[in-house]
Amino acid sequence: MLPRVILHNQASLDGRLDWLQADLGLFYGIVSLFEEDATLTGCDTIFAAYGEQECVEDIEDKEREANDKLPLLVVTDSKGRLSNWQRLRREEYWRDVVALCSNSTPPAFLDHLSDIHVDAIVTGNGQVDLRRALWELNSRYGVEVVRVDSGGALNGALLRAGLVDEVSLLISPTVVGGLSPRSLFRAPDLETVDGLLHLELQRMEQLDGGVVWLHYYAVK
Repeated sequence: MLPRVILHNQASLDGRLDWLQADLGLFYGIVSLFEEDATLTGCDTIFAAYGEQECVEDIEDKEREANDKLPLLVVTDSKGRLSNWQRLRREEYWRDVVALCSNSTPPAFLDHLSDIHVDAIVTGNGQVDLRRALWELNSRYGVEVVRVDSGGALNGALLRAGLVDEVSLLISPTVVGGLSPRSLFRAPDLETVDGLLHLELQRMEQLDGGVVWLHYYAVK
């Protein structure tokens, strides 16, 4: 069984993810409505939030009360770039962390994850097989709802894999423009209309600061 995948992002009117002054209260206030079992993100998003510096992995984990109601944090990392797993594990937002890797992930990195007791789901050649990884999340952890908190690359990969079930979008009252590919969905161009994702509007609401929230279900 595949979990339900919800993409939740904030973008400018022209679909850009950069130069935004996002209202995090609005953004994460909506998140609670999804009742997610896992938060799926990519390495670049973690680097943007926490930096790329290494942390000392042998620091004893901060003791905190286990809370099974919190979601898992699931990070795609097929190249073995991320080092601060212990820091992420100590955050209060998630109950634990899981790495999504591929058959090309460096063995030393997988050994390191094992040493620090971070579970790794290994699927795909060269890059993570997202469909199989989602299936494994459901099989191993009972994950039924995944919220994607990431940039355009992971959104685009999920889109092209046919794995998007809902799109939740906060539209900021700004227009950015530009030529760099910092858009909501970064994916190879379609060759036919068969690849279009058709959506059905479920909710449209104007929020504080002129932000508009659009919530769609995918029509499959």
